[in-house]
Amino acid sequence: MIYMCRLCTMRKLPSLLARTLTSGTSGSSVLPDMSEGHLPIHVNNVRSRLRDIVGASTNWRDHVQAMQERKALHTLLAKRQEDLPPRRMKDSYLEVILPLGSQPEIREKYLNVHNSVRFGRILEDLDSLGVLICYTHTKQEMQPRSPLSIVTALVDKINLCKKIIYPDCDIKFTGNVSWVGKTSMEVKMHMLQLHDGDYSPVLDATFVMVARDPENKRPAFVNPLVSETPEEEEIIKQGELNKLKRIDFSTASLLKMAPTAEERNIIHDIFLNTLDTRQEGEGWRRTEVLLSFRSRKLPPNSVWMEDAKLKGLQICHPQERNIFNRIFGGFLMRKAFELGWANACSYGGSRPFIVSVDDIMFQRPVEVGSLLLLSGQVCYTEKNYIQVRVHSEVYDADTREHQTTNIFHFTFISENEVPRVVPKTYGESMLYLDGKRHFAATMKEI
Repeated sequence: MIYMCRLCTMRKLPSLLARTLTSGTSGSSVLPDMSEGHLPIHVNNVRSRLRDIVGASTNWRDHVQAMQERKALHTLLAKRQEDLPPRRMKDSYLEVILPLGSQPEIREKYLNVHNSVRFGRILEDLDSLGVLICYTHTKQEMQPRSPLSIVTALVDKINLCKKIIYPDCDIKFTGNVSWVGKTSMEVKMHMLQLHDGDYSPVLDATFVMVARDPENKRPAFVNPLVSETPEEEEIIKQGELNKLKRIDFSTASLLKMAPTAEERNIIHDIFLNTLDTRQEGEGWRRTEVLLSFRSRKLPPNSVWMEDAKLKGLQICHPQERNIFNRIFGGFLMRKAFELGWANACSYGGSRPFIVSVDDIMFQRPVEVGSLLLLSGQVCYTEKNYIQVRVHSEVYDADTREHQTTNIFHFTFISENEVPRVVPKTYGESMLYLDGKRHFAATMKEI
């Protein structure tokens, strides 16, 4: 109950989404219903709509020709953002239904061994929906195909307020564009599940998408966003603040800046607590306690960070490609989450539950045929919380080079209190501090 109370104290940001997602239920708001005139889309139709929008082929053998045909769409790109008509938030509003209750035949794909919904599948659906929302925002009425290549740049935050997602109750996703830059868009999405005739919230997600030219090589302008109410104005301002927070967080990265004085003290205390103290000599010749900088010992109820790893390998087949014939970002998120979950499960010794997904940066695309290497690391623990970092990289068998594609951060909660993870090297200490920062940010959000 404590877990549920804490997690359900979600961000109190003013959001039309938070109030209008309950449309059609007994708890509906008096605010204008953005769902008016928007028929819900079946989840299976989202990716087919995306293929129609960009003219992607369903046949892998035809993908080269399909991409060649997109080159002709360059002439449809705006030279300036001012040349594009502004859009309202409700112009991009979409509802998607995942009918797990009313269509039992689709449950198998979403079911896990614990008889609940696989969260990795939800990540895939959120990624597809976020892209479709952005295409809805940038739609040109007279053009059946979009000249834009819209891809996921960042998963800013996904916060959950329920431990269990039931496999036999319908799910509704809703979302709209909440902030726009020159070539990027922030998308707010919510997921709700039907219980006793009412939809109740399950999670809140914020994605950042970027628009590029038809060949996915250069940035492209997107329609500006205008507000219609004071509340919408606040949402746009919050989007701008989110952008500044991301810049500040990146600037303070431990890859760029030294740890703070407080963080240095934390690492030094861990170092002192793991030194191996011993006595040398015999009888009257016994010397004072000697401290060795090399000899370390593990404190009680602790695990060395080097022993809290898990690795995996994926061959990226054409089946997992996106509409631009690269590996689907939702697939990468699902595989990273599943490895992170297994890492947390093996570390804590009991079933972990996802609390938050944080700061997933898509650094470079993954090509079809790549060898995808995933490395999970428990990098911070506190009571029964486990912070897991998953590093994703592709391996080129010809050049034998490794290139980082993504870094994933997951916060789990275990059924029991878990051992403390302890860094030994300086590099591990930086991972520890980075995990601690992400955990603190998550706890502040929820």
